[in-house]
Amino acid sequence: MTKTSAINRIHDLLDDNSFVEVGAYITARSTDYNMQSQETPADGVVTGYGTINGALVYVYSQDASVMGGSIGEMHAKKIEKLYSMAMKMGAPIIGLVDCAGFRLQENMDALDGFGKLYVCQAMASGVIPQIQAVFGNCGGGMAVASEMADFTFMEQEAKMFVNAPFVIAENDADNSSAEYQAKETGNVCATGSEKEIFTEIRNLVSILPANNEDDMSYSECEDDLNRICTDIENCAGDEGLENCVGDTALALAMISDDSFYMEMKKDYAPEMVTAFIRLNGATVGCVANRSEVYTDGEKTATYDAALTAAGCEKAAAFVNFCNAFEIPVLTLVNVDGYKNCKCNEKKIAKAAARLTYAFANADVPKVTVVVGKANGTAGLTMNSKSIGSDIVYAWKNAKIGVMEAAPAVKIMYADEIAKADNAAALINEKAAQYNEMQGSALAAAKRGYVDDIIEASETRQRVVAAFEMLFTKREDRPSKKHGTI
Repeated sequence: MTKTSAINRIHDLLDDNSFVEVGAYITARSTDYNMQSQETPADGVVTGYGTINGALVYVYSQDASVMGGSIGEMHAKKIEKLYSMAMKMGAPIIGLVDCAGFRLQENMDALDGFGKLYVCQAMASGVIPQIQAVFGNCGGGMAVASEMADFTFMEQEAKMFVNAPFVIAENDADNSSAEYQAKETGNVCATGSEKEIFTEIRNLVSILPANNEDDMSYSECEDDLNRICTDIENCAGDEGLENCVGDTALALAMISDDSFYMEMKKDYAPEMVTAFIRLNGATVGCVANRSEVYTDGEKTATYDAALTAAGCEKAAAFVNFCNAFEIPVLTLVNVDGYKNCKCNEKKIAKAAARLTYAFANADVPKVTVVVGKANGTAGLTMNSKSIGSDIVYAWKNAKIGVMEAAPAVKIMYADEIAKADNAAALINEKAAQYNEMQGSALAAAKRGYVDDIIEASETRQRVVAAFEMLFTKREDRPSKKHGTI
């Protein structure tokens, strides 16, 4: 790769003729290890600013032809300068990464540069969106920097690692690959070709606020705000979990303005959807349980309607981002409990606690729609009225309670069932009573835990109206530095 390639990436990402380079003449200062004989144009990183769809962004692109794109003193200073400019102007910063790690020849100066870069990222977190895309290598401390960004993408052939795969004795897979990082670790939002990644970044920038104070992400909505989503209703019949109940990604796309739908970390913990949609021109962050995946009308995957540790962690980070940038949150609920396996049991309590905290702590407008089941404390965790959702709707066939009727009845009426001549008939009788009294959307609505029972086809218009009402929401919270969960 050459500096020209690094610049070309920037030009491919930004609007035509919008890029202005900053610090083009900077080179390395170190003279140790014969560094004075090394050519280090721009010290291995092109920095500057430009526009995406007319919106100001700051961008740096590392040049692997200059000492492997490694970070030295001046390389780091250029990125620090860019962060300072982005923070002052309140604009997103985008890193195009191809870096072998810190520059060994500059030793402590390079290490200090990494430390100062981390501080820049920490200070920018929750103030301006930070986006990184990995091309080539993202090694060592740069992998940490990528995970400090809000959104990270990887080119299909790129590598991300803290420790190189060949130094891990028990390594039986390429844990540095884009596929591994997307599916197994959840470290990246999406993978693809360079062109596909640039499209993702441009779309993301177009829907995100520029910073945590000035929201320029609204667009003109030409879609009918009262549009009836008949496709949702057709999929939400009485025959159980069908398309839109199980595959909530379909439901979100259907209710969104012009079907705009942008899912984050689709390949990681796919039973939990985290995505952005548009409602009345505004960006809305969505969290949803998913038990089925439909592709071109065919069911291609199934998952338990249960919370997993990975899904909770994924959703909690997403909700925290939305809250930091004043993005309203919509939650679609279809959960029957927690995934029952040894691996999940190790982490689910802490992960569910963090998701519960993220929802409860968020003071942005929050709307919840129970589309299937909302059972037990797992149902509470999914942005219930009890933990602070502003508006809760339920589809007419939704089930809300501690657990399914049959197992609840078996516990409550254990003695009677044991003595009954026809145990099955008794269970069915008591289960029907339980559903009517405690397990239905109507029962929850009578107690104020659901604000209204709606037709599935009305979801778009009711959710749009709810967020419109909540637009000026203000909520006082206890004075504290930050939570500790």
